[in-house]
Amino acid sequence: MGATFQNYHLQPFLLEALQDLGFKRPTPIQMKVIPTIQRGQSVVGKSATGSGKTHAFLLPLVNAIEPANKQPQVIITTPSRELAYQIYHNLQELVGHSPNPIGIANYVGGTDKERQIEKLQRDQPQIVVGTPGRLLDLARGQHLALNLATKLVIDEADMTLDLGFLGDVDQLAARMPANLQMMVFSATIPPKLQPFLRKYMKNPVIDDIPTETVINHDVSNWLLSDKGQDRNQLLYQLLTMGQPYLALIFANTRERVDQLQGFLQEQGLRVAKVHGGMEPRVRKRVMKQIQALDYQFVVATDLAARGIDIPGVSLVINDELPSDLEYFIHRVGRTGRNGMPGTAITIYGPDDDSQITALEKMGIKFTPKQLKNGQLVDYYERDRRANYRGHHDQLTGATLGMIKKKQKKVKPGYKKKIKQAIKRTDEQQHKIAVRNQIRAQKKQKKRNSERYQ
Repeated sequence: MGATFQNYHLQPFLLEALQDLGFKRPTPIQMKVIPTIQRGQSVVGKSATGSGKTHAFLLPLVNAIEPANKQPQVIITTPSRELAYQIYHNLQELVGHSPNPIGIANYVGGTDKERQIEKLQRDQPQIVVGTPGRLLDLARGQHLALNLATKLVIDEADMTLDLGFLGDVDQLAARMPANLQMMVFSATIPPKLQPFLRKYMKNPVIDDIPTETVINHDVSNWLLSDKGQDRNQLLYQLLTMGQPYLALIFANTRERVDQLQGFLQEQGLRVAKVHGGMEPRVRKRVMKQIQALDYQFVVATDLAARGIDIPGVSLVINDELPSDLEYFIHRVGRTGRNGMPGTAITIYGPDDDSQITALEKMGIKFTPKQLKNGQLVDYYERDRRANYRGHHDQLTGATLGMIKKKQKKVKPGYKKKIKQAIKRTDEQQHKIAVRNQIRAQKKQKKRNSERYQ
């Protein structure tokens, strides 16, 4: 039968909450992480998106809360406001079943700090969720009794590092007790994160959950060439072919999100948008409306890819490939959750071929499709071309012509010329790849600073 949640000696109210949520069996990361946290050990948890990571730490932490102790016991940091809202919502679902009140609070930037301070003077929450900057502000002002909490969760640590928030998290950890139990969760553990981990974690348990495939088995991952068609019209066709329960469309920039939302609304669709350029209060209101299923279609930047867990997403469409290919996994991971099937469609053009190849090398498997008579059908041209090209995809047309030319008598130096041509082509390709990589990194840094400001 395998493991069940009863194996972890969870309190009855948590088992009741899990039943209401429809969670029947623990996921692999939950089976590894829950016992580790219950033993009081620090842990580094690496797992793919959609793996059940959030409940892997929430369940044992909520289970261990002492309701009579009215002071902070658990601090959870997140790199984005949306992720903080999501974890807070998950907490509400769990503690709402508790026979004894458990105080929870959410502190993020862009909200009323004075009101939060007034409330903290009356009551200190037992579980705190928030973004590093706001938590540090409240701790520095001695409003939040951070020094009393003995458990710290750093969620999406790699994103925390990428966005420059690790310094704030470092200062938060420094204000907490020496016997701190730290739990770090991340899709990857970059080298620049290692010094921080060594500073606060002695002999942590490393729970690295390998996956058979990068993309969830429940997701149909399709690849669709735009064939030079108008991208807006193509998206509209894909969205209206069926009746998706909830469709999430990803674009790379705020401008493209605004443009797409405007176009789709003109076609009569009720469409929401989510990106970093929106006022925090507006973004929060829109997210609540999305959660309430007021919209069937949502257009978003990668801000929504990590940290927004919208129940019922049945379709994800990539209007364009992300500059940072790791975000592709997080985009597609928004669908096919909790054992429900989902579909992800990636639209690509001729210039995207190298990125598609890079994703395939990461272990991502695509099913090529084409739009025919209003339906998506299997399409194999790209696979045939890739298999036929072999190593020749790196060669220029002139070089290929030299190789393919039929000659009964090979002229002196012919093979040497071919080798030299191949070498020159390889060198040129390498220089181009290096230049493109540097440009992509610069663009990504600029987009990150704009996206999360």
